[in-house]
Amino acid sequence: MAVIGEQHEGGGVPDGGPALNASENRPAPTASGRGGAGGAGTGGAGAASRLEPLLAGFFPDGPPVRFVFWDGSATGPLECVGRVVVRSPDALRRVLWSPNELGLARAFVTGELEVEGDLCAMLRVLRDAAGLERDNYARRRVARLRKTVPSLLTSPASAARVGALGLPPPRPPEEAHLSGWRHSRTRDAAAITHHYDVGDDFYRLVLGPAMTYSCARFEVPEMSLEDAQRSKHDLICRKLRLHERPGLRLLDVGCGWGSMVLRAAEAYGAKAVGITLSVAQAACAKARVEAAGLGARVEVRLQDYRALRGESFDAISSIGMFEHVGSARMDQYFATLYRLLKPAGRLLNHAISKPGGSKMRGAGFINRYIFPDGDLIDVGEVVKGMQRAGLEVRDVENLREHYCLTLRAWVSNLEASWDEAVAMAGERRARAWRLYMAASANAFEEGKIAVHQVLGVRCGPGGESGMPPTRAAWG
Repeated sequence: MAVIGEQHEGGGVPDGGPALNASENRPAPTASGRGGAGGAGTGGAGAASRLEPLLAGFFPDGPPVRFVFWDGSATGPLECVGRVVVRSPDALRRVLWSPNELGLARAFVTGELEVEGDLCAMLRVLRDAAGLERDNYARRRVARLRKTVPSLLTSPASAARVGALGLPPPRPPEEAHLSGWRHSRTRDAAAITHHYDVGDDFYRLVLGPAMTYSCARFEVPEMSLEDAQRSKHDLICRKLRLHERPGLRLLDVGCGWGSMVLRAAEAYGAKAVGITLSVAQAACAKARVEAAGLGARVEVRLQDYRALRGESFDAISSIGMFEHVGSARMDQYFATLYRLLKPAGRLLNHAISKPGGSKMRGAGFINRYIFPDGDLIDVGEVVKGMQRAGLEVRDVENLREHYCLTLRAWVSNLEASWDEAVAMAGERRARAWRLYMAASANAFEEGKIAVHQVLGVRCGPGGESGMPPTRAAWG
């Protein structure tokens, strides 16, 4: 049952959030030492009451979860999946100055806005209660924000009473600010550095022992993340026919921390070259290669794919890298990889896709904090791009549900070792990654985005493909 109005829970929250005092059905003291109706510094009316027009604009049927504010006032149902805790009026100022997802994200990243409970479930509940359609979610959300947020400013005195008046708070320093032409070599290198050079220890904590930052393949739901990542690598190796004979030469574009080249060399006897633009990844991958005793079969380079010249490969894998290429450079990308393949050589492109495509740009949360300049290209366009380059597309597989399981495992890893993650990467960056992965898990689960493996072959002069008659050997 919804309880709308000025219930009071906890007090001022400069020390990390309000504490429930539900057993006594009264507010705990506020930061100023005062409790009771309205909370501290609100002139007799709590923030919950003053902000009801804003919440009503989002949720016509009332808030679906409990909203608790910095002065101890609260509104919304007592029994629900979790709580939204607004720890500071600065959260409102961020939304007023950036009435879109970026304002909300900045408030979350800084800790001015907290979500208590299962973050994936909370995001779904809030979205559903706002009546946002799956296919036009972002557009309607922004429109509603811009329509309802100004209601706070109908009276400057009212805005001042809830602390929403004033200059915008400083932007968190974790936001990316790239310069130069989009998808130029220098800008791409800067984007990769922002995305991946968070620290190997942080990624090891989140990704687990596999150190693989791409969708795993869960043959059964109970499979461990490490085994599921190995299953994904094995599937790719078999699709690229590395199992047919040892010594085949593999290029892994965007090799990350080296997991694919290590598996290909160790389990299938491949001679592998991995390239990356991340200095930190390259150093870690080289160290892993040496530790595994595979230096004679694996080479890791700090190199842009556009700089590859005069080499040939039996197989090429691109796993979770294509999202950084950009739709404008897709044809160049596939043409480059086509030239590097031997006749009957195969290319496996494993990438996130979205119907109609999507570019990370402007004021989007993911563009600013996680994945600057990323492009999610429609799988249909990927197929056409590969074939324009001369490749014959032979197989397309969607692993969407597997990425949902992968992301949930990463979120669990992060939350289980939260204090360590914060010590490694800083609290704001850790919060950004938690939000990003939880929201992405929902997006994959709901079918908004997918991840496709597209297999292409460079046929020989007589059309020879070397493809097997069925997929049976892939497992």
